[in-house]
Amino acid sequence: MTAPIVHGGGVTEAAAAFGGRPEDWLDLSTGINPNPVALPDVPIQAWHRLPDRHLVDRARYAAARYYRSDDSLPLPVPGTQSVIQLLPRLVAPGRRIAIFGPTYGEYARVFTCAGFAIDEILTPDQLTPDHGLAVLVNPNNPTGRAFLPSDVLEMTQRMKANGGLLLVDEAFGDTERHVSVAAQAAGHDNLTVFRSFGKFFGLAGLRLGFVIAAEPVLSAFQEWLGPWAVSGPALVMATELMGGDTRPLQSLILARKEGLDAVLRQAGMTIIGGTPLFTLIDDERASELHAHLCRERILTRKFGYAPSWLRIGLAPDAAGDTRLADALRSAHFA
Repeated sequence: MTAPIVHGGGVTEAAAAFGGRPEDWLDLSTGINPNPVALPDVPIQAWHRLPDRHLVDRARYAAARYYRSDDSLPLPVPGTQSVIQLLPRLVAPGRRIAIFGPTYGEYARVFTCAGFAIDEILTPDQLTPDHGLAVLVNPNNPTGRAFLPSDVLEMTQRMKANGGLLLVDEAFGDTERHVSVAAQAAGHDNLTVFRSFGKFFGLAGLRLGFVIAAEPVLSAFQEWLGPWAVSGPALVMATELMGGDTRPLQSLILARKEGLDAVLRQAGMTIIGGTPLFTLIDDERASELHAHLCRERILTRKFGYAPSWLRIGLAPDAAGDTRLADALRSAHFA
């Protein structure tokens, strides 16, 4: 069993180590929209009853329109982490797993725990006939590297020629729709796309995601998850929010990203990657900087495999930008 991975969002633990109440902290450690949307009204029946089929169907049709997956109805799941856990069931024992890295660590952890050998790769030409499944986070977390749809579909064909599967995690795809292959997933029996709901809408606590794939894969995930996997209120909210106008939300995220990057550039930070929901910096003092910001009650995301990296998420407003700027200005290292 591999050790649990430390993710962003651990404000309680940070407060215990550095002081202050969790609510006093500015959490910039995640890639989640810091301005959650207004919650739609949820009928009492959605709270009172187990989620009826019509709620699931409505959410699936709304997701199909939102992700532009046409006749393929995305499967709602209780957060994409729930289906990451199930991925080893799709791969025959003895096949190797390719992961475009460095990336979200749960993929390697889950496959390692299931007994699969992992190859971290950088480019498609490193895919081999030994690989039964390849994982591509697109755009990537934390680097922001992105492959165009034509490149992804070429990888899909490459994997199919050797009986392999391609899993594309588009958790940050809402803000960069031009790289999404959600619309093509159902037409390729070896291509599966994961989409996160909570990051873009700022509702990570809802624990909701969608799987877009050919029907046999969707049916398998549905069976493995069991009945009533997603709550009725989550299905209602997804239906309403995906059917609304998301352009103001997109504009707000981009404005917050501009604010963050302006602060980092003014502080002399070296930006090496990111997405509209976070920025990745490289600094040889990253560990000291992380600790200094923690003392200022600001949480960022550091990486054990890349000690000079810090991932910094969006502040909810200009006051948060100013707080970060002041904290960076007060950083003094020998």
